Amino acid sequence: MSRTVTVGLDGSPESRAAAEWAAREAKLRGLPLKLVHVWEPVPEPIAQASLLGGETQAHWSERIAREAAEGLRLRHPGVDVAMEQMSGRPTDALAEAAKDAELLVLGSRGLSGIGGFLVGSVGAAVIARTETPVVLVRSGEQAADEHEKDPAGIPSAATAYRPVVLGLDTDHPDDTVIAFAFEEATRRGTALKVVHGWNLPPYFAYGLPADPQLNAELGRQDAAALAKVLSPWRQKYPDVEVVEESRSGSPANHVIDASHEASLVVVGRRIRRSPIGARIGSVTHAVLHHATAPVAVIAHD
Repeated sequence: MSRTVTVGLDGSPESRAAAEWAAREAKLRGLPLKLVHVWEPVPEPIAQASLLGGETQAHWSERIAREAAEGLRLRHPGVDVAMEQMSGRPTDALAEAAKDAELLVLGSRGLSGIGGFLVGSVGAAVIARTETPVVLVRSGEQAADEHEKDPAGIPSAATAYRPVVLGLDTDHPDDTVIAFAFEEATRRGTALKVVHGWNLPPYFAYGLPADPQLNAELGRQDAAALAKVLSPWRQKYPDVEVVEESRSGSPANHVIDASHEASLVVVGRRIRRSPIGARIGSVTHAVLHHATAPVAVIAHD
């Protein structure tokens, strides 16, 4: 695997936002940036048309990537920007490109009227198929969105980064996911907010009277479990401020709530090598569709 940050580019607003985010991430990591533009060859009958021929399509495809690369070099001096054209189905090509990347970045349209993503079939399929970390960036994402507002309350990319948010499963914590989140917080010089949701007792679902003492005890037990998982990581990353948040209720909802004040959200995806296809997982699926910050999905066993 080469050490590059790779971004899928198709000329859309969401892919351009992803490319800008990828350039910033490449600078933080000190890595080159690779733009991958995928074009699907047109069927033979259409290829023979004078305006939609294969050569014309390839020309415009190359132009999109070339102009995007030129703009990124101007806006992000010091970042080595390369470009690659691939032909075929976007899902297959991007999954293949991910094999040679340290990080794959994809764009996603925003949901009109509310915060969150509209994750297309290509993005969802690539995330489910690759074991390379994938970051999904919403259309319209700006550098200032990842930073605290300035003293006058104006968005600014010159202020400190907002916290990195990690959605953590304390029953099955994975070192790969946790390490990724700590590294991202370290690069940004910001805090790491670790969010865990725990289930309420069964009586809650049936509308029976709650037991405040039992709820409090369950909350203490879960907070202790969260602290135990994070203890060695606090020692490994002493310079990272860690904020632990253990709350009852849906883990996805808590991570989504925390995303409103985050620079990046990190969640895991269990690798399932099944003949019936790969899955993203319900919590990660919900976070991908409704988080308002870029989301990093980390595959793990």
